[in-house]
Amino acid sequence: MSLPNGAGGYQVGDGNINQALLGVQAIPTAYTGAATLTVLDLEQGLIVYTSGSGNNLALPAVTGVGGVDDRVDSARVNSCFDFAVLSTGAGAATLTAGTGWTLVGSGVCEAAKAVGFRAVKTGVGTYTLYRIAN
Repeated sequence: MSLPNGAGGYQVGDGNINQALLGVQAIPTAYTGAATLTVLDLEQGLIVYTSGSGNNLALPAVTGVGGVDDRVDSARVNSCFDFAVLSTGAGAATLTAGTGWTLVGSGVCEAAKAVGFRAVKTGVGTYTLYRIAN
């Protein structure tokens, strides 16, 4: 098996190692009140909350059509992904568990700050969400 070269994919040992490692970041949805997040919100890695008051942001269901297991179907037990919630206003969002989720640590995000989370697949139809950064 050979590594790709040319214009597609990561190239080991090629390019300028002093340049920034680039990723993809779509413009995140800005939430202004209570809502159920989508799997796409989590995949994009950044959720923006702009309200001046506190509201709940529910995690999407793990199972079912459009659920985390449906959309991230290559995940195996102990696979993980990270995302952050950025509050830009005076209000603080609170993440709440959707079907199949267990929260470890506080789901309360802080006003005018970003909070980091790690989602870990713990079994069929189950994820655990860890608060990993303030």
